[in-house]
Amino acid sequence: MNIKPLADRVLIEPKEAEKKTASGIIIPDNAKEKPQEGTVVAAGPGKKDEPMELKVGDVVLYGKYAGTEVNSPDGKTYMIMRQSDVLAVIG
Repeated sequence: MNIKPLADRVLIEPKEAEKKTASGIIIPDNAKEKPQEGTVVAAGPGKKDEPMELKVGDVVLYGKYAGTEVNSPDGKTYMIMRQSDVLAVIG
């Protein structure tokens, strides 16, 4: 991958949006909610006064409108955001 976050930013691969409800109803593309969960695939070194707490492989929960969507040359979509935009580490 050619994307390397700087300072206190992390690169997150978002979890895929749900395609079906628990009862089996198929959700159309225009009604799917943007996922708020993903896996950290790259992390910057942090700032001098704020060390990086996240590491590659962490499953995280982030804000609904946090970060910027970026597309990699291989066609995958990632989110890049500041460490402070991440709300929690899951599991």
